[in-house]
Amino acid sequence: MCTYCADRQDNEEKPPNFVIMFADDLGYGDLACYGNDVIRTPNLDKMAESGIRFSEFYSANPICSPSRAALLTGRYPVRMGINQVFFPESWTGMSPDEITLAEALKPLGYKSGVFGKWHLGHHRQFLPLQQGFDAYFGIPYSNDMAGVVYLEDNNVVDENVDQRLTTKIYTEKAIRFIEENKDQPFFVYIPYSMPHVPIYASGNFEGKSERGLYGDVIEEIDWSVGQVLTRLGELGLEENTVVFFSSDNGPWLVFGPEGGTAGPLREGKQYTFEGGMRVPGIIQWKGKIPGGKEYSELVTTMDIFPTFLSLAGGIIPQDREIDGSDISSILLENKTLRDRELAFYMFGEFRAFRKGDWKIKMPYVGHTGSRGRKAVAAHDTLLFNLKEDIGELNNQIESEPLKKMELLEAMETFRSSMGELPPELIVRKPSDKSHYTKQAEWLKNK
Repeated sequence: MCTYCADRQDNEEKPPNFVIMFADDLGYGDLACYGNDVIRTPNLDKMAESGIRFSEFYSANPICSPSRAALLTGRYPVRMGINQVFFPESWTGMSPDEITLAEALKPLGYKSGVFGKWHLGHHRQFLPLQQGFDAYFGIPYSNDMAGVVYLEDNNVVDENVDQRLTTKIYTEKAIRFIEENKDQPFFVYIPYSMPHVPIYASGNFEGKSERGLYGDVIEEIDWSVGQVLTRLGELGLEENTVVFFSSDNGPWLVFGPEGGTAGPLREGKQYTFEGGMRVPGIIQWKGKIPGGKEYSELVTTMDIFPTFLSLAGGIIPQDREIDGSDISSILLENKTLRDRELAFYMFGEFRAFRKGDWKIKMPYVGHTGSRGRKAVAAHDTLLFNLKEDIGELNNQIESEPLKKMELLEAMETFRSSMGELPPELIVRKPSDKSHYTKQAEWLKNK
């Protein structure tokens, strides 16, 4: 148990509150504190100055639903069969048998609310209230999918969503929940619908950024972060609230000016190059985490579950594998965890593996590109030293044969440790169009 946790138990202090703010398709290079010189993000910059900014922070997957499942459970999504994104026609979702952070915190007296994009199944058994949360408001899927509606708890309450106002409404709902639960421990999860396309900003932000509409959207998310932090301060909760900001995966580059940037990283969403999974990661805890700290070793969204649970004084579930690690010592004791490992999965395929500073990437047949996916050339096995080559430009597979063998062996050891994985959940089935074929034949012969 971390030093803080032991001290808190001795002094019987109130356990900390938790706020997670999770952007959708925001890239590593989209924030000023990560090198963007056009988009203004003063609140996130201040949050980084007041806490810790991670330069090697990873989502667990380069697409939406798997990455969200990993954040809430601390587990690789392949352990849950979640390898694709869910759709409004999906009959599947994240199993209620999974233990979410909200469920783990509930026995400790926490009230939990989620305000924003859920994307882990919309049938009743998969919705937030059946996954440990006490309140929900938001769009259950990506905002480009059919049937964009607002759900409140388990019910549809608005079928005419004005997407220009989603960030504003999520922010207001989250702050109201904080106000209503200020006298007890709470967990607030704000998964923004933006900047996933189609992108929209409210009237106060539209047309204000030099980066165009995309910049407007990011600057409004930054405003939202500022609103939450300000209200926490006004309520006297700032020094007892851990606030975390990140993104579910990298930027959707195929949309050009309406997509983000991965900065110095290679590629973006839908790929297991760094740009697909390395994302901004900032944690603030006033008075507990020293300000202005940068951490440059591997950390992932899967670490949030065990870390927050540990800080709350809870016990990590023992009846299942939790893939994340408790990083309390990084936050509070200035310690460093080196030589950590991360598996890179896409569509359930084990495509790359990182151990320490090195990453090996398996051969890939490439993608010719489509309306929704950027073209990427085929490649053979790749080996990169990420400390020296953040852009994955210098393949050292020939010059580092011993490191190649070390990484391949570590990758195989990891694969074996995962055991037998569950079958992939079916997220979409093709429609039977045979009647149209018969109709066409009938019309031709009529």
